[in-house]
Amino acid sequence: MSQFTVHAAKTQLSKLIEAALAGEEVIIARGKTPVARLVPIPRGGFKIGILAEHVLGPGPNFLEPLGDDELALWEGAD
Repeated sequence: MSQFTVHAAKTQLSKLIEAALAGEEVIIARGKTPVARLVPIPRGGFKIGILAEHVLGPGPNFLEPLGDDELALWEGAD
């Protein structure tokens, strides 16, 4: 655990961020009183298809042509 004053943290912020990313606990203090902890934000991977198990069926194929009745509705015909 490393403890730094606010002034030291301001001047060494990049170094402290790298230390936190490396897993070191970084504490920022006012005088000798700890007031904040610098920790990295956890990075989660992006997963395509995260809701795949909740979708029923294959879904619409947007490249298929519309049927005559659907096309008439889109064109405003009665």
